[in-house]
Amino acid sequence: MDFSNEITRLFGIEKPIIQGGMIWASGWRLASAVSEAGGLGLIGSGSMYPDVLQEHIVKSKQATSKPVGVNVPLLYPHAEAHIETIIREQVPVVFTSAGNPKTYTARLKEAGITVVHVVSSSKFARKAEEAGCDAVVAEGFEAGGHNGREETTSFVLIPAVQQAVQIPVIAAGGIATGRQMFAAMALGAQGVQLGSRFVASEEASSHLHYKESVIRAEEGDTLLMMKKTTPVRLLKNRFFYQVQAAENLGATAEELRDLLGRGRAKKGMFDGDMEEGELEIGQVSALIRDIKPVAAIMDELWAGFQQCLQTPLK
Repeated sequence: MDFSNEITRLFGIEKPIIQGGMIWASGWRLASAVSEAGGLGLIGSGSMYPDVLQEHIVKSKQATSKPVGVNVPLLYPHAEAHIETIIREQVPVVFTSAGNPKTYTARLKEAGITVVHVVSSSKFARKAEEAGCDAVVAEGFEAGGHNGREETTSFVLIPAVQQAVQIPVIAAGGIATGRQMFAAMALGAQGVQLGSRFVASEEASSHLHYKESVIRAEEGDTLLMMKKTTPVRLLKNRFFYQVQAAENLGATAEELRDLLGRGRAKKGMFDGDMEEGELEIGQVSALIRDIKPVAAIMDELWAGFQQCLQTPLK
């Protein structure tokens, strides 16, 4: 069944499914596989040096002729260099997050690049629209990784953002199945962005131990932490409990940053240290039970969505 809406037309894709640009997971193999399967793959630049990002962009172009984008978390130190690389390499789509959308949107659009910003509230969605973004991602509290302080869940955030802006809305946070995709679209989204489901894929560059911990996760195994610094949803492990204990004792933002240190996310998600590493993942990990090739994940998502479209409500 052919499908077309604002998001598929905006990105030039077949299915309104976007893969989140997760650090230590979203390299060129994952991004190009999602794009090749009809969605939009994103290279996660947050864990990359500028030369590494360029290498991944070049390899993604060699792997697929379909559009592949880049996610740029603006709080990371190489954002400026990444933007220069993206413009030079003529990347067609950029998703920005964790920062002010005004910083680079006009510059990217002048280069002919489609720009999307990730938001956690209607207020920031309006700011993204004012900055000239082509679409926004409404990311609910359930999402993994860096998260909004408002703690607004996807079922509230998606329709609120859809009412607040005229540009298309992409839903994120707590989506891993076709049924959840259908629910997000029913709430006003034109597309969905999935992170955790694609972490548990064969093509994700994250460590197998981390992927296996994701598919073992149950309800309640993740929690939003580090609220005094940059809120992040973490899978519970030894490091998580160290952070929790420090927060319960009233640790300052500086003390929490010292506890986090450098390279903690790499240690967990890329190197596979399941106790001392930082393990970022969404609540929906409780519904993910297998590690599959991207093509199989995309087929399963699309089949579930199509089934919901064709089945009358009971």
